[in-house]
Amino acid sequence: MSQQQRMPWIVGVSGASGTPFAAAVLRGLLAAGESVDLVVSRASRLTLLDETGISYRDAHWREDLAAWLARGADGKPETFDVDLSGVRHWAAGDLAAGPSSGSYPAKGMLIVPASTACVAGVALGLSKDLLQRAASVTLKERRKLVVAVRETPLSGQTLKQLVALDEAGAVVLPASPGFYAGATHIQDLVDFVAGRVLDAAGVPHQLYRRWEGELGGASPG
Repeated sequence: MSQQQRMPWIVGVSGASGTPFAAAVLRGLLAAGESVDLVVSRASRLTLLDETGISYRDAHWREDLAAWLARGADGKPETFDVDLSGVRHWAAGDLAAGPSSGSYPAKGMLIVPASTACVAGVALGLSKDLLQRAASVTLKERRKLVVAVRETPLSGQTLKQLVALDEAGAVVLPASPGFYAGATHIQDLVDFVAGRVLDAAGVPHQLYRRWEGELGGASPG
């Protein structure tokens, strides 16, 4: 009997501020039993170092990813325990990597967070690195692409590029937390955005309290 073909979600992390969003999405995918192909852009490694103090290195990606995903949004290390057995890492500069081809099996792609430079590159089809190339492949193959843009304010040019992505079939999902779920900690706000990304991908999770039509339902007591 042949082994079932691996069908991962490709997760691209670009250089926008918001690495805790990416960590929460990755934890959510793995908790749901999903396989992940991870692409961390060069720019995002600078952001990750600035926001967490963690250096993400291709040669030591598993060790660095474990430290990153174990970290809470409040900066506390060893907050989460994550199994990385479902993760495959691809170097951002490897344009011969699996996700660069439409024949490579994948469920779709999540870009979290997406910088305005990343948005522009994907909208214009530049494919300057593996992240952008994988996104272009996802669109041409009509697979799910979720773009969690994280920037404010947005320029007119970026808004046009986001409209172009929407028209191409992508889900444009601003990293904008809601407060009706009764958030009391920064992790709750991060998990809300991550949960909405997973909702758009159709991946089950329990990251936030859903609206049930009851005003004040999230209030304590």
